[in-house]
This record gives sequence, C-alpha cells and structure tokens, in this order.
Amino acid sequence: MRDFQTPGRSAVFAQNGICATSHPLAAQVAIDILKRGGNAMDAAIAGAVLLGICEPQMTGIGGDCFVLYNRAGENTVRALNGSGRAPKAAEASALRARGLQTVPLNTADAVTIPGAIDAFCHLSETEGKIGLDAVLAPAIHYAEEGVPVAPRVAFDWGNDAGTLQGSARDTYLVNGRLPRVGEIFRAPGQAEVLRRIAREGRDAFYSGEIAEDMIAALTQQGGVHTAEDFAATQATATDPVSGHYKGVDLLEHPPNGQGATAILMLNILKHFDIAAMDPFGAERAHIEAEAAKLAYDARNRFIADPEHMSRLDHMLAPETAANLAALIDPKRAMAAPREVSEAVHKDTIYITVVDKDRMAVSLIYSIFHGFGSGIASEKFGILLQNRGAGFCLEPGHANELAGGKRPMHTIIPAMLAENGRVTMPFGVMGGAYQPNGHARFVSNLRDFGMEPQAAMDAPRAFSDGGTFKVERGYSDAVRAELSEMGHKVEVPETAIGGSQAIHIHDTGVLEGASDPRKDGCALGY
Repeated sequence: MRDFQTPGRSAVFAQNGICATSHPLAAQVAIDILKRGGNAMDAAIAGAVLLGICEPQMTGIGGDCFVLYNRAGENTVRALNGSGRAPKAAEASALRARGLQTVPLNTADAVTIPGAIDAFCHLSETEGKIGLDAVLAPAIHYAEEGVPVAPRVAFDWGNDAGTLQGSARDTYLVNGRLPRVGEIFRAPGQAEVLRRIAREGRDAFYSGEIAEDMIAALTQQGGVHTAEDFAATQATATDPVSGHYKGVDLLEHPPNGQGATAILMLNILKHFDIAAMDPFGAERAHIEAEAAKLAYDARNRFIADPEHMSRLDHMLAPETAANLAALIDPKRAMAAPREVSEAVHKDTIYITVVDKDRMAVSLIYSIFHGFGSGIASEKFGILLQNRGAGFCLEPGHANELAGGKRPMHTIIPAMLAENGRVTMPFGVMGGAYQPNGHARFVSNLRDFGMEPQAAMDAPRAFSDGGTFKVERGYSDAVRAELSEMGHKVEVPETAIGGSQAIHIHDTGVLEGASDPRKDGCALGY
C-alpha cells in the first residue's frame, strides 16, 4: 500500500469493467462504450481512435497498431498485426545509391502504408458488438468540437513540432505557433475521414478520395506509393510468443514487433538474484542495463518481417540467454555491442480494457516519432507515420528495406498469464525502451512484490546508444556509483516511457493502474 502522506495515486478498483490509458477523455469514452453494451474490443478501438485527436503527436489514423486479446470466456490469447508495409516500388538500393546509411526520418522514404484503420475495422466486425459507426462516434465528435490540450501533450508538442512540414503545420499549429495548455485542438478533416469510415468501412480510407489525398502528399515528397499499395493493406492474424519468469507467463506480439526482446531480457535476468538487490539501487540498474544491451543487440540482428526472419527460436532459446548472461560483469559496464538503432522515442499510445465478461484487450497504436514523418495530407490533415525508419539498409539483412515488407516495429502490447489464466493486460510506451520497460515492470511485480501502480511509479533507467539515462527518481549517490562502473550517466529531459495495466484478480475484481508520467488515468464502473 502506498504512503498516503507522499505524492502518488491509488489504483482504481471496479467489478464490471476498467480502461487504463494515457488521456482521461479516452478512458471515459471507453467506459461509456462498455456501459452502452459494447465489449472490451469496441471500447479499446473507440478510445484508441480518440487518442489520435487527444495526443496527435503520438498517434493517429496514419499509423499502425498491434493488438493482443482474449474472447469472453476464453483464456486463449490472440494477436493481430495491424502494421503496414513498404510500397511495392521501395528499394534499399535506391537509398544506398543516394549515399544514405539509414532511412531518413522526415521523408516519404520512411512512410509505410498505415495499417491501423484496416485492423480496427476488421476487429470491430469480427470481435466487437455494437458496430463501427457507434465505435467511431466519440472520436468524430471530439475531432469536430475539439479537445483541450493536456499538459504532457503540450510538452511533447513543443519538443516535436519542428518535424511538421508543409500542410502539416497548418493542421497541427495554431497560426504557426504551438498550442498552449488548455487551448482547444480541432481536426475537422479527420472527423470527415472517420465519418466516411463509419459509413463505408475500411475501403473509404484505402481507396478513393482519402487515399488519393495521402498519395498526393507522398508523391509531392518523392514517394513511390501507389493506389494499389493502399488498397492491398490487410491486417494479419497471428499467435503470441511467450516466456516464463518466476511463476508468470509473459505473452508478447510476435515479430515484426520487438516483443521477443523483452522475453530474452527476462531470460537473461533469470541468471541473477535480482530479488536480493535494492530495487532502486545501482546494482540492479547496472545488471538490467547490461541485459538490455545484449537483448537489444539480438533484436537489431534478428527481428524483421516474419516472412523474412529465421532466428526467432534462437533468440528465445534458454541457452542463448545463458550465454549472453555470462558476458555480463556485475561490476563493470560493457561497451554497447551495437548501438541501439534508434533514440528513445516517446511517441506511442497504449490502451487496455477489460469488460464484465472478462474479455481483455491490450492495444498499442503509433505513428512512431513525434508527429511521425511530419508529412500530412493536404485536404484531410492525415499525419503519416515514419515506420519505414525501422528498416535497415544493410544488404542481405532480414530487416533490409524492400517493397511489400513490414519493418521491425518498436510498439509491443503485452499480457501476463498465470496457470493458463489471463491475469494482466499491460503495455509500456516509449519506443525503443518498451522491451526494457516490460522486463522492468514484470521484475518489479515478481522480484519485489510491487502492486501494479507502484511498479509503474518506480523510477526508470535505460541504456541507450552509449548513454545511461537515469530518471530523477534515482538518488545522486546511485548515479555516482553507476558512473564509477563505467556508465555514461545523464538525467533525461523527458520521463522514460509511460505504462498502463489492469490486474484481473482471481476474485473477479479488476484493478487498473496508470502511469503518472502521462496525462491519463484508469477508470472503471
């Protein structure tokens, strides 16, 4: 139980349903959908689409999603890959010929076809109860009427607005300036897009005027995207990958997501007595950082479009983790095996919902970097993701950019299960940090017996590209000790990630937790 004399927040307990996410309006909409007879999938989609209006720097209909869920009365966890593909005409060799070593972030080269809308439409039809028009109605309302800009959103907006280019500046700035906290942000163009999707389904987005608007914006920037690329977009049903840690099963979305990295990291941590360490001390932070370096190096070598990846079994094998754990010096930091391939991106939303029938949904939805590629369609203001930056340009690499491929993705929803029963959908936002965040959250729960809210509140650290980012929640003494071990330590300007979770107790009571690093909350009824 938390200390009620110090700042903090209580978990939310309810019986009929809970939503936990990063903006209160989205959580409220999800609960309203449940009260109207919708199920957890209806509620999660409704809240997620609204988050594209509440947090446009984080996500939107020009992005991708991944979803884990179980149906009411079942404990089988299903996965849906809602990530888009590179246009058919994309070629790594063309970028290499321009002297590039990576896919440039704020160009049409980085824009993959948005996959989230196809996934949402598919899930609404196959798993939802109340229909797409009812699910999208709240987001249409708020896109038209506007949403007050929340404090964390305003902070991120200021950090990321430099990405916006061309017509995107007209849509996402107020007369050329940043919106202020409490100022109303409206997106009437997106309201019209959502109305058409509600009326006509996914084809309204992937063909006709809306698709043409996106293609025109990309073509103007030198993109090779075609109407056929958009029309061919289709979400893919798949099965989770899983690992075991101290009595709990961690289920992750399979590649092209990076969830296997979290499982590998926990497999490495099994070789150390983490529970005997100070949870907020230098020893644990150091071991976790070293495990992350090794797990992320494996990620960068192996994770790719599943049709092109062949080393998943090797990555998840116990002997792989044992061999990597043996490389860790408990007293000394190693040089990064290979720099983490991207900076810590803050730009993702996560929503989880559990309903009265105990359907659980774990959904993550993103445009990748802050404001994605910075390219928006002119008529409807659809901001396009830069997920193609997740590809590499190394010839022959499994994750090499090529037409029709899905890139390695940072966003990963998760679930915990015990004895075959789903007990906790959860997610940790923060781009590259996410596998580290999953491993730390599970370790906080299992090694230190923390409640979900306390496990989120706890300070975070992340070894990223040769710098060990250590939040202010750690003491100066810990930072000094880490520096003596050879880490290059700095306090990050932005809090590391954000998280949401719902614990499904064996009594049937639901417990929702929401990260104070974001504007959001858990709500139940």
